[in-house]
Amino acid sequence: MKTRVFRIEEVVWEEPPEHYDAFSKLLVNPATVGSKHFDFRISSYQPRGYCACHTHKVQEQIYYVLQGKGLMELDGEKCVVDPHTVIHIPPGVEHAISNTGLEDLVFFVITSPPEDK
Repeated sequence: MKTRVFRIEEVVWEEPPEHYDAFSKLLVNPATVGSKHFDFRISSYQPRGYCACHTHKVQEQIYYVLQGKGLMELDGEKCVVDPHTVIHIPPGVEHAISNTGLEDLVFFVITSPPEDK
């Protein structure tokens, strides 16, 4: 694994599986820099964009909202999220996030470990 410095504009937006009108830039992970312990990305969901409800077996996640408003669902309970909201998702918690606002919902996602094995 090498040290790497780069700008966010160098990374292309991708639409991950089970994400709809929801895009991510995979900034630090095993494929981009050889990270063994975490995945770090920025996501941007257009109005009405969402990720389907899902769980992770072993992965733990942290979301940090930068811009916009949306709805976070955790084990069937929904709450509004907006800038500076921090969401911690332990393994095994069913979750989804959707943009219910009028502008793009932009947030960081940190996942550890990077693979859900």
